Amino acid sequence: MHHSSRLYAAVGAVLVTASALPASAHPARALDTTHLPPPPVPGSRAPGPPATDGSPRLEGTVTAAALRAKAEDCSRVSKGLYRTDRGRPADVPVCGRKGAVFWKADLDVDCDGQVTTRCNKKTDPGFHGDTAFRQSDGEPLNAEEVPYVVVPAPSRTWDHAASGIRGGGVAAVVHEDRVEYAVVGDTGPSGLVGEASYAAALSLGIDPDPARGGVPSGVTYILFKDSEVTPIESRSSAVRLGSELARKFLQED
Repeated sequence: MHHSSRLYAAVGAVLVTASALPASAHPARALDTTHLPPPPVPGSRAPGPPATDGSPRLEGTVTAAALRAKAEDCSRVSKGLYRTDRGRPADVPVCGRKGAVFWKADLDVDCDGQVTTRCNKKTDPGFHGDTAFRQSDGEPLNAEEVPYVVVPAPSRTWDHAASGIRGGGVAAVVHEDRVEYAVVGDTGPSGLVGEASYAAALSLGIDPDPARGGVPSGVTYILFKDSEVTPIESRSSAVRLGSELARKFLQED
């Protein structure tokens, strides 16, 4: 783990991924438009361009704007504050609402896990060939294929497990007009937040290069309590569960 700092859209602006396999292996699928859901809530951004990773842009009532708005009010659950990078101010709280915890930070690209074409010691000087939580066959996660988020290691500041957040739990990661459903896949330094896998960054339209990619701010991480994607590496399962829990999150008072 280190800190070096993509739904066809008819009405909505949510990015989801269609399969447990790499998105590049699936052409965009035509949608049945005879039963479209209601239009997105007011305030959502205009649809972005088609995803370039081959995944479709599906529509829905869960928009990036709606999730961001729901995460505006912070009831702090962490005892202290986190830094986004070493040397930065500690100014990021972990906040909570019924059913979820969340924070707003940067996005550093995590390439840890299986050795792949884009994630290895040559492409990532801080590469580590393992992840805190492993896929169903016991192997580390594949950061190039699995959208995952990184949680800080347990400390006196905050223990994710005490908040109902576990490995394989589902998260909604929001950036600009996009939402990517990811799993909790790795842990990082106990004082830092703001990191997600190569695949998550790519799906969010963020430069996924582990050495120079990422964004310095503007990413909202919403982690759903007591959730679990099975198997952890299934992108389609993360999308199904994440969409359901995100809708419930928006409906909570």
